[in-house]
Amino acid sequence: MTNPTKTKWFLPAFCVGLGVAVFAAQWIGGDARSGAISFAWLAGFGVLILFGGRSETVRGLRGDARDERFRTMDIHATAVAGVAVIVTLIVAWLVELARGNDGSPYGQLMAVGGVAYLAAIAFIRWRG
Repeated sequence: MTNPTKTKWFLPAFCVGLGVAVFAAQWIGGDARSGAISFAWLAGFGVLILFGGRSETVRGLRGDARDERFRTMDIHATAVAGVAVIVTLIVAWLVELARGNDGSPYGQLMAVGGVAYLAAIAFIRWRG
């Protein structure tokens, strides 16, 4: 069976689905206009990805042209994004502590990230 994330339709459909979810959340929150704008941005990105098929980068992001080289780039890009999020969480947590707050929700998010990292290391080690 083919992995559905490796088709050219997965990422565009995900973008539209996420756009619907963001629209619904903002509509429920009383700001349907911003929800429509959010949906338009996400759906527009999905359309761009769907029809940008001549670009090797777009095809790699979309998943239908992944090779070993792109998988390596994806792992490195994911690691850089992860470090950026971790640094941002640490700074936000420290700012909240300096303001006299308990650091929520940043401490909890860091804990989730740390537990997920340790679980992944343990699983990969156990499997390999």
